[in-house]
Amino acid sequence: MKRNYDIAAFIWPAYTGKEPRTRLFWPDGIGEWQTVKEAKAKFDGHTWPRKPLWGYRDEADPTVMEDQIREASTHGVNVFIYDWYWFDRRPFLEHCLNEGFLGAKNNTDMKFYLMWANHDAHYTWDLRNSDSVNETIWLGSCDRREFDTVCDRVIRQYFLKENYYTIDGCPVFMIYDVDNLVKGLGGIGKTEEALISFREKVKAAGFPDLHLQMTSWGEHYHNLTGVDGEKTYSTRELAKALSFDSLTNYQFVHFTNIDRDYHEILPDVRKEWERMDREYTIPYFPHVSVGWDNNPRFQGFRGGIVKNNTPEAVEEGFRMAKAYLDSHPDRVPLVTVNSWNEWTETSYLQPDDLYGYGYLDAVRRVFVEEE
Repeated sequence: MKRNYDIAAFIWPAYTGKEPRTRLFWPDGIGEWQTVKEAKAKFDGHTWPRKPLWGYRDEADPTVMEDQIREASTHGVNVFIYDWYWFDRRPFLEHCLNEGFLGAKNNTDMKFYLMWANHDAHYTWDLRNSDSVNETIWLGSCDRREFDTVCDRVIRQYFLKENYYTIDGCPVFMIYDVDNLVKGLGGIGKTEEALISFREKVKAAGFPDLHLQMTSWGEHYHNLTGVDGEKTYSTRELAKALSFDSLTNYQFVHFTNIDRDYHEILPDVRKEWERMDREYTIPYFPHVSVGWDNNPRFQGFRGGIVKNNTPEAVEEGFRMAKAYLDSHPDRVPLVTVNSWNEWTETSYLQPDDLYGYGYLDAVRRVFVEEE
């Protein structure tokens, strides 16, 4: 019997000029397409610049997203995970989701959920200053009052949508930077209280509960000095203390050395998945990254580049994820993928002038065409 898999690709919602505050980073008014257009090769053999086969289209335009939803769902990508931001007491970069995806006539052909990208904002997005300026522009952490406002907003505006992704009827909400969450809320105890309150709000909205998903950056100790005294927590302890329901990754670069051939990376990825199974009592959902090379965001050379991440190589990662899920038949068959459109980190499924539809075809071969 053929199994239906949920292939969830992260979306970086910066390919639009509709968010006024993006002019700080991309003054041309086309979002981070400006950086993609200006990207240059940094060494002989560097496969930049690359061009999107679909053009530099505004992803906050519902007609553009209608096309992308059609292509994604045809190739087996049936969930989008939107990076979601809250800076300076208000949302940031919501236009691609609110106007583009949710405005698309066929948006119910796909599911979506949110990853709260609650990291601080620096000048990394500004090609003019990213090499030399490391100042914080906006804090990604927030206090309890702001946290409650965030909870109310995501429940009202997103969780109640018919195509919001759920597990066992519970809306999935992923948190990118748990350390920053704890920092803003004032410690583990206060964060636990805030998350319990979030769950109660979700239940009051008519759901069984909240499915809280943790972004794993590999196993390490979290130094919360100044928040919880001298106490440090392992990632396992943090996940348990805050009652996360599952975990996945956002990028291979967060937990392994990516400055090598893609085929050399995959065995270490498999070992990380096996470790998750051994050491965690909550389910882990396998993650596949397409690549990593963030040189487009910098004028100087940045070391650390995934090599030979051809569609054929990445297809091996997809097969590995499928095998992992098939060995866990009691688990929701969810795979997270970095990403749909992270052009400036060179980790995307969208077709380009180098590999065409290669990555999307790889998804389709593994998760749609094969039984």
